[in-house]
Amino acid sequence: MLELVICSLVTILPDYLYRRYVQGKRFGKEITFFSIWYELRWGITGCLMLTVSLITMIFYFHPSTSSATLYFRTVPILPEGSGRVAEVNVKFTQAVKKGDVLFTLDASKQQAAYETAKRKVAEVDAMMQTAEADVIKAEAQVGEAKAHYQQAKDELEVKSELQRRNPGIVPQRDIDKLQVLVDQRQSGIDAANATKQSASLQISTLLPAQKASAVAALDQAQVDLDKTIIRAGVDGRVEQFLLRPGDLVAQIMRPAGILIPAEAGRSVLQAGFGQIEAQVMKTGMVAEATCMSKPWVIIPMVITTVQDYIAAGQFRSGEQLLDAQNAVRPGTILAFLEPLYKGGLDGVTPGSSCIVNAYTSNHEEILAKGTSTSRKIALHVVDGVGLVHALLLRIQALLLPIKTLVLSGH
Repeated sequence: MLELVICSLVTILPDYLYRRYVQGKRFGKEITFFSIWYELRWGITGCLMLTVSLITMIFYFHPSTSSATLYFRTVPILPEGSGRVAEVNVKFTQAVKKGDVLFTLDASKQQAAYETAKRKVAEVDAMMQTAEADVIKAEAQVGEAKAHYQQAKDELEVKSELQRRNPGIVPQRDIDKLQVLVDQRQSGIDAANATKQSASLQISTLLPAQKASAVAALDQAQVDLDKTIIRAGVDGRVEQFLLRPGDLVAQIMRPAGILIPAEAGRSVLQAGFGQIEAQVMKTGMVAEATCMSKPWVIIPMVITTVQDYIAAGQFRSGEQLLDAQNAVRPGTILAFLEPLYKGGLDGVTPGSSCIVNAYTSNHEEILAKGTSTSRKIALHVVDGVGLVHALLLRIQALLLPIKTLVLSGH
C-alpha cells in the first residue's frame, strides 16, 4: 500500500492535475466514478507498472524475511554408561558452572572394582619387597657356596700335593672323592647365582610389568568410578531436570535433562532468505531486525556469513533413488547476523522469532571513477528505495504487538 501511494504521487496525481487544470475537466462532472479509468487511464496504468517495478526492486535489492531465529544448541545430560541415580544435586531449573556435579549414579560395583585394583597394586608392591629379600638371600647363598667350594678345593690341592711328593701316602680314592666334592660345590655356586639372577629379573622386569598392569587396572577402575559422577561440561543452565534418586538413566533411551550453554543464542541471529536473492546476499551487508521478545525495538545488525549450501538439497544415500519432486518446498539462503553494536541482542530471548531486513549498499561503486553517470543514477535509486523497506520494517515493529495480542484472536 505504501508503494502504491508513493507511485500514485508521480503518476495518477499529475494525470489528474493535467485533466483538471489544463483540460478543464472537473471531478463529479466530466470525471466521475464511472469515467475514472478512461480519464486517468495513463496515470493508473503507469502507477500499477511503477508500483510493481518498485516492489520488485525493493524486495530484490533489499531482501526481507520473517524466518529469522536466535538458534541455540542444547547439551543432553547423559552418563557414559547406565545405572540408577543415587543422588541429585540440582533443581528442575538452575544455573550451573563447568565442573559442577549434577547427579551421581550407584557406584557400588565400580567402587568394588577400584578397591580390588588397589589391593592388586599393594600385592605387587609386597611381592617386590619379597623379591628384594630373595635377592639378599641368594647373595648370601652364593657366598656360602663359594666358601664351601674354596674349602673343598684347598683340601684337594693339599692332598694332591702330598700324593705328588710321596706317592701312595694318600689313597687315590680320597683324591677322587675330593674332586667330586669340588665339582659339586661349583654346581652349588652356579645354582646360587641362578637363584640370584632369577630374583633380580623379578625385581627388574617381571614385577615392574605386573605393577604397571595393576596400576593401569587401577586407573581404569578410577575412570569407571568417575563416570558415575556426572558433571556439567560447560557453564550454562539446566532445564527440565526431573531426575530423582532411584531413576534409571541410560545413554541411549533415558537422558536426564538438557543443559543450555550460557552464551547460546545470545550473539548470532540466523535468517533464511529466498533463493532468488542468492546473488544479492553478501557478507558485510547492513541489516536490521525486530524480534517478538523485544517489541518496538529495531536492532542494527551486519551479515557476517552466508551459507554456501541450501539445506533443502541435502540427502542421505539409501536403497531408493532420489526423486526431485519429493522436495515439498524450496529451501532458503541461510545468513548469520551479528549486532552492529555491543549488547545489541540484550533482552532478546534465545529462540525468539524475528523479522530481518538486509540492505544493499552500492556506495563504493557509485564513487568509483569508472562508473557511468546513468549507472550511478540507477544505483542511487536502488540505495534510496531501501528507505521504503526500512520504513516498512518500523511499521511492522509498531504493529507486531497489536497483531499478536489483539488481531490474532488469542
